[in-house]
Amino acid sequence: MLDLQDLDLQLDQVAHKRKSLPEHQALAELAAEKSVVDRELVTADTEVSDLQREQKKADSDVEQVRQRKARNQQRLDSGQVTSPKDLENLQHEVGSLDRRISDLEDAELEVMEKLEAAEAVQADLRTRAEAFAGKQAELETSRDAALKELDEQRAQLGDKRATIAAELPEALVTQYQRLREHNGGIGAAPLVGKRCMGCRMELAPSDLNRIKAAAPDAVLRCEECGRILVRTPESAA
Repeated sequence: MLDLQDLDLQLDQVAHKRKSLPEHQALAELAAEKSVVDRELVTADTEVSDLQREQKKADSDVEQVRQRKARNQQRLDSGQVTSPKDLENLQHEVGSLDRRISDLEDAELEVMEKLEAAEAVQADLRTRAEAFAGKQAELETSRDAALKELDEQRAQLGDKRATIAAELPEALVTQYQRLREHNGGIGAAPLVGKRCMGCRMELAPSDLNRIKAAAPDAVLRCEECGRILVRTPESAA
């Protein structure tokens, strides 16, 4: 019975180790950090896309005004305009177009600077996202290796437990398992001296006398905690 209890405690330890692997916590923290970066990357991608469209529009606006100025300048240079008034109007429009081009180029430059800054942020976030992916793969590999080793231990312990449990009365094993569920995983404990090692309480003299008088194969219970009590060479009873 104590061998069965020992194996069950070892199985409990394996189960606890499986749940509390450091890789589990590290992966959870990494996922939380990656989630933040992913959201920021979506925002950065949207901003870059918007600025790229804005830059294309700014480039197009500048080009349209330049072409219009070039046409007007060509008319001036060709001598086709002979009317003084028309000539004055055309020269005035060319001057206005020069100022318009300057304003549009300033706006175009501002958009380019914003786009460069946004692309730098986007590139940094992508680098961080890729680093997260690499770290995640490393942690998952380490976790899977640890789980495999623990599963192998669990299988070996389970085989030993099944062998021992098969040698005990089925009703006793059922009782033991029920006691384990209600007593923190310990359903059977040795009697060392006068003390039950399950609850660490010393037994009363009357209980010790009862244990002494019990048959060797009798199922004994601790009066304090209710666990199955197993006599050992160190028992006082």
